[in-house]
Amino acid sequence: MATGNPAEEIRKLIGDLGKIPPELRKALRPALKGAAEPIAADARGRASWSRRIPSAITLSVRLSKRNPGVSIRVRQTRAPHGRPLEGITGATKVRHPVFGHRDRWVIQATKPYLAPAAEAGIEEVLGAAAQAVDQVAREQGFR
Repeated sequence: MATGNPAEEIRKLIGDLGKIPPELRKALRPALKGAAEPIAADARGRASWSRRIPSAITLSVRLSKRNPGVSIRVRQTRAPHGRPLEGITGATKVRHPVFGHRDRWVIQATKPYLAPAAEAGIEEVLGAAAQAVDQVAREQGFR
């Protein structure tokens, strides 16, 4: 099973089993979440200049056949400025009103926090996630 890519390993496991058994799913989800938590923590630290963004960063695990894996997102309802300031659209500057006054606008440089955190920790997290998938599968009797 050790291909090095956790998403591929999960896809292979799902392909072999047809559907991940509930007990395996129950054990796999926290293991994958724990493996990716360092990236989310790093992103929260990199966004510490904001009061709302760090608490809006969430981590979720999907074990679907089509798109398995872990995603780290910023909840738009808690931090609507999180996505534009990350520079998700590819822009390097963001234009916004000053304190909500529509008659005064400012241009601000983006401050990426998710992508740098992911780049800094991807190798360790991918390795930890691959180990977690292998370990949980072995504990459930798969070889």
